Amino acid sequence: MTSTLSRPPVSTCAPAFGPNWFASIMGTGIVATAAAGLPLQFPGLRTAATLVWAGAAVLLVVVTAVALARLRRSYAEDPVMAQFWGAPPMALCTVGSGALLLGKDWIGMDAALAVDWTLWTVGTLFGLGTAIWVPVKMMTTQQVRSSHTFAGWLMPVVPPMVSASGGALLVPHLPADHRVTMVVACYAMFGVSLFATLCLLPQIWQQLVLGRADNVPTSWIVLGPLGQSITAANLLAAPAAEALPAPYGQAAVAFGLLYGVPALGFALVWSAIAASLTLRAARRGLPFTLSWWSFTFPVGTVVTGASALFSHVHTGLFAAVAVLGYVGLVGAWLVVAPRTLRLTRRSQATT
Repeated sequence: MTSTLSRPPVSTCAPAFGPNWFASIMGTGIVATAAAGLPLQFPGLRTAATLVWAGAAVLLVVVTAVALARLRRSYAEDPVMAQFWGAPPMALCTVGSGALLLGKDWIGMDAALAVDWTLWTVGTLFGLGTAIWVPVKMMTTQQVRSSHTFAGWLMPVVPPMVSASGGALLVPHLPADHRVTMVVACYAMFGVSLFATLCLLPQIWQQLVLGRADNVPTSWIVLGPLGQSITAANLLAAPAAEALPAPYGQAAVAFGLLYGVPALGFALVWSAIAASLTLRAARRGLPFTLSWWSFTFPVGTVVTGASALFSHVHTGLFAAVAVLGYVGLVGAWLVVAPRTLRLTRRSQATT
């Protein structure tokens, strides 16, 4: 029987509206937030990044409005589309973090905090829901086969890791007696995504080795939990060092480095594997689908992870990974965004 992934999945390439459209917000938002902490800063970068963040914020409003008006089904029984319910909460948290990192320059700190707290809270609750709901559906009512395995299975379990990173940015703005609770909650969400990822990665690797990687762009999604976990571990280090009693505060700082460096190493190896698979598929013809947004957000998390490591250990290796990764991220966005716009226009023309 032909598997769901043996042809371009309707979930990722059809103009019909679904939660996968929120991936465009994730990919646009990470272009902005990754620039904020980049080791190499130059005049105009922050202004350009803030403009991109504003675009992501507008896109979030538009796509959410379209979702409320046009999304007629939950896709709960679809073994492909259901995975992309992880995209909306990550989009919310990404735009929220951008408000605090960049948007405050234009809208003020008070408004930026209000935006971030709102989007982070909604995104965190939504993301924890997808991390439970989608796997439960896969284990109970969905007709899931081994041939359905693809890296998109990581989408619904990564949002808590994005919330952990965003929560780390909010800790300093909390009353002192609430900071420990927030730090502990963020580490718990870190664990939710990390251990779920560790369960899924062997299955994804096996599918790639067996030659069932029909939806090649989604192989880049593996970088998402890797890069985001490096980012979260190192962003949490500073507030943890202040909020947690000794010796746990300093242990958190050490953990950020001792976990982040090996994870970054694996992320770089996976980047090379994914790039090789993508080039091979491109030579055979790789038609555009919304799954191409997998070239953006996951790469952006590696950039933010390397930048976070650089903030603790100033070495040229971390700076080079961050800067070169950001160049690749922007290049990918410049390729994917115009094609998505054309896809949107064709979708409007047929409705």
